[in-house]
Amino acid sequence: MHIHILGICGTFMGGLAVLAKAAGHKVTGCDANVYPPMSTQLQEQGIELIHGYDAAQTEINPDLFVIGNVVSRGNALMEAVLNRGLPYMSGPEWIGQHILRDKWVLAVAGTHGKTTTSSMLAWILEDAGYAPGFLIGGVPLNFGISARLGGKSEASSFFVIEADEYDTAFFDKRSKFVHYHARTAILNNLEFDHADIFPDIGAIETQFHHFVRTVPGNGQLIVNEREPALRRVLDRGCWSEKVWFGGATPHGWTFVERDVRAFDVLLDGEVQGLVEWELTGEHNRLNALAAIAAARHVGIPPAQAIAALSLFQNVRRRMELRGEVGGIRLYDDFAHHPTAIATTVAGLRKKVGPATNEARIIAVLEPRSNTMKLGAMKQALPDSLKEADLVFGYGAPSGKDALDWDLGEALSPLAEKAAAFNDLDNMVRTIVETARPGDHILVMSNGGFGGVHQKILDGLNVKTGLS
Repeated sequence: MHIHILGICGTFMGGLAVLAKAAGHKVTGCDANVYPPMSTQLQEQGIELIHGYDAAQTEINPDLFVIGNVVSRGNALMEAVLNRGLPYMSGPEWIGQHILRDKWVLAVAGTHGKTTTSSMLAWILEDAGYAPGFLIGGVPLNFGISARLGGKSEASSFFVIEADEYDTAFFDKRSKFVHYHARTAILNNLEFDHADIFPDIGAIETQFHHFVRTVPGNGQLIVNEREPALRRVLDRGCWSEKVWFGGATPHGWTFVERDVRAFDVLLDGEVQGLVEWELTGEHNRLNALAAIAAARHVGIPPAQAIAALSLFQNVRRRMELRGEVGGIRLYDDFAHHPTAIATTVAGLRKKVGPATNEARIIAVLEPRSNTMKLGAMKQALPDSLKEADLVFGYGAPSGKDALDWDLGEALSPLAEKAAAFNDLDNMVRTIVETARPGDHILVMSNGGFGGVHQKILDGLNVKTGLS
């Protein structure tokens, strides 16, 4: 089959392209933003890329146009496809029909932690010899790639997928995850997000319940017991076995912290083993419990899963150390929702110890998600950043990433420890001037942030005379 992918350079659609090529399909694609690293990765796979959505691309005559959710009515190529009555399908539906149909699908859903938990789970299965396929919205360092088809043996019939609640396509407003038909489903957490498509948390809960309805009776739901929204979802009806994790009682999967880098894993109060790793934060311990529980559902003993997690290397852009200059460390993190920001800062605080003149956390934030740009979470920002010593916020002055609200005003409850900028270079200069040995600079954004990470490191190198 020849498929032509509209919106191919997105994380999900780029992964779909890699999987389709590996499965033997001819793959071409187009996007408005064809640039490295995604363009380079796809071209290395032998996938032809076209810049833009010119209607003339219908003359490529693929068997099917696969449509990403960045494509909307008015797109020239999409309009030509519709006018000519050419066959088309959403990306999630294509994945469900052509990649996942004969697989045991392990799907990881939740407002937060999907990428990290999916990566943990894929690594546990890999370490156990299952050679799973996976499609993850990030790059697990244990694999170095975000998607692969998996092995061809009977033991390789497992596929781990990050199960996103964002809508499928302009013509299918269900969440992506309803197309995956998971047999093992992790429900990690549920908060209000995606204010551009959901009016309230109740609308998201409805989509999660659609997901629950697709899990078979012989499947399993692995559910965070701390989340009242997930309980409301299950109260609407549940037809699969439920396994709980993270509760306050010994029931289900729980953990007991030994120190910042080690914790015991318990099942119904019985110790199953000790995880020792470099990841920080309670959220990652909960992610680990979910991954261990899901692995057990496919036959991997908890002790084996726990041993695998001690070798887990995390995911790019999840507290990724990007460099150290003159005793100043700079990290990159994907956090963009206030809850994720708070847990990320708290995790780093626990790692570096109490705030002192020698161990300051300098938080650098770009609120550029659709939810953030609409201002739906701006009131929660100050509290999410309270454990940082200094906060530098950047709001683009114009363009698609510009804010509809005043970032400086939103950060004003943090008083003198926070500053807002609409000039990126000015912010970089101020950060470089402010930073001193022992500081930990934590950059948080769900985008490229104008290359701010390297700009800060370059500035620090000049300041310290290293370049």
